[in-house]
Amino acid sequence: MITLATVPSGAIWAGRRRLSGAQYALEYLQAAGVPHLVGIPGHGNVNLFDAALDAPGVRCLFPMHEQSAAHLADGYVRASGIPLAVTTSIGPGAMNTVVGIATAFVDSSPMLIFTGSTHTYMRGHSVLQELERRRFTDNPRVMEPISVATFTPSRLDELPFVLDRAWSAATTGRTGPVVVDLPMDLQAEDMEFDAPRPGRHRAGGRTRPDAQAVEQAAAVLAQAARPAIVAGGGVILADAATALQAVAERLGAPITTTWMGKGAIPEDHPLFAGQLGDQGSTVGNGVTREADVILAVGCRFTDWSSCSFRDGVTYAIPPTVLIQIDIDPREIGKNYPCEHGLVGDAGAALADLDQALAARLPHPRAVGSLPWHDRVAELRREWLAAVETSAGYAGWPTTISRALREVRAGAPRDALVVTGAGLPQGQVYAEFPVYGPRTHITSGGFSTMGFTLPAAAGVRLARPGQPVLAIAGDGDFLQTIQELALLAQEDIAVTMVVLNNRGWRSIRNLQVGSYGPGRVNGTEFRRHGEAYSPDFVATARAFGIPGHLASGPEDLRRAVARAIASEGPSLIEVPVAGEPPLSLAQKPGWWDIPMPRHHEAARARYEAGRREEHLW
Repeated sequence: MITLATVPSGAIWAGRRRLSGAQYALEYLQAAGVPHLVGIPGHGNVNLFDAALDAPGVRCLFPMHEQSAAHLADGYVRASGIPLAVTTSIGPGAMNTVVGIATAFVDSSPMLIFTGSTHTYMRGHSVLQELERRRFTDNPRVMEPISVATFTPSRLDELPFVLDRAWSAATTGRTGPVVVDLPMDLQAEDMEFDAPRPGRHRAGGRTRPDAQAVEQAAAVLAQAARPAIVAGGGVILADAATALQAVAERLGAPITTTWMGKGAIPEDHPLFAGQLGDQGSTVGNGVTREADVILAVGCRFTDWSSCSFRDGVTYAIPPTVLIQIDIDPREIGKNYPCEHGLVGDAGAALADLDQALAARLPHPRAVGSLPWHDRVAELRREWLAAVETSAGYAGWPTTISRALREVRAGAPRDALVVTGAGLPQGQVYAEFPVYGPRTHITSGGFSTMGFTLPAAAGVRLARPGQPVLAIAGDGDFLQTIQELALLAQEDIAVTMVVLNNRGWRSIRNLQVGSYGPGRVNGTEFRRHGEAYSPDFVATARAFGIPGHLASGPEDLRRAVARAIASEGPSLIEVPVAGEPPLSLAQKPGWWDIPMPRHHEAARARYEAGRREEHLW
């Protein structure tokens, strides 16, 4: 359940008022404390934007594409914990949000989406942009697999009930996006409404696990010789980082993080033990592989963070004993057998667990007090030495590892970093330290390309007092480059770092590594036979945003510091190597990518790894 402590839950006016459906929807957003309505005006939602002119508590934001509207709302809620509302017109506008809504759904990011819908009295008559060949007004069915819930009210008097159910579904339990397909006539027609009171129709408090299950888990953890903790996105969503660290310090348990859990512990904390999975770290994988008891909190055990379930790479469960905390009971025991499953909010469960542990371990275990800590330190040294081979590179164009080192050095400790799909996403995950929750924002489970720039705009709007770094490859950046216009129009102070290697290099590396250098197809940007790239610096300047082409590591560090100090949007282009070995990221794990038999060597390696996978 998302924490909404800063959101008011009372009505903003008393008694009854005659309002249009669009006006009531905006009054509802104000009452729920939703600060922004994000979208592009069209004939299907024009009444919502008109109503917004009279709703001072809700500010409208206008990105250049509806996908970006969803990503912006996603970035905002990940950085702040406060959901936004997105709106689209009927048809193409709604469909344009699909990848953004799916990204939010997989990563459990709450938001409300108001899509314009066919007039209730014209359903099925081929209204402009209506999907009706199978069922009348069928647009919402596209949204069903990628949202927590969808609603299509048919009468205006249904709207209060629908909005109460939609807000509750989005923001309680396992959170996520909710779609309200709002007919155009319901937006325009009016009736008398009572004041909206979202707080009266939303569950309060936190779900706590069974007390006996907590005691049993505490008994096992207290006896562990090599305890380890896996922090997933549920820790961040529940604002449970402090409770997590309290349990870790009591146990002396190193903490590893998944993609969505990064930031749950400061990465200079002595118990931080790196990231997990194929693109994680050798220290993270080593700690969880060698642990005798693992406490997993808010973690889905995806293939990426579990090395495609290959036994003994990230996990050896069993014999390692798994204790799992999750708000969604469907996740417990899904991918690994779980000895003790605790269903509940991560913060509440960890607080109860710490209390149960205190009876058995009255004093926190100091770092170094267990032989296990020496082994973790050894694994950490090995990992840092491996990273140094790339992060210490002095040439130019540089490696992504060296670029990230300089960007980190040029930014203050409290900077937030945003990434989408590609090499920068994986290398930021493993190599770019962050020091608090909600400071690493990435398109985790869906790994969506094009996420970085619009999500970073949302992050900066949510956290205006902190620097925001949007780190993207050129492929990711090109997918939503139009949102430079949004940054310019709204003067959103995002420092955009474009790591330019002129292609889809993460997949090119996969092609070269699997098939050989002569078997590359579609992963290089070329023009007239030569490597191709637009001039990103000139492009940024054309949008009215300062741009800079970094000329070396020290220049990159200085450019980042200057950009952040400017308190405005900026772009820094960084030429990075596109050929192995300099283009390669650390690959500490295994990822199941099936190989065809006619590539004999690749197929043999694949089959050897596949035989060691253990799906439960």
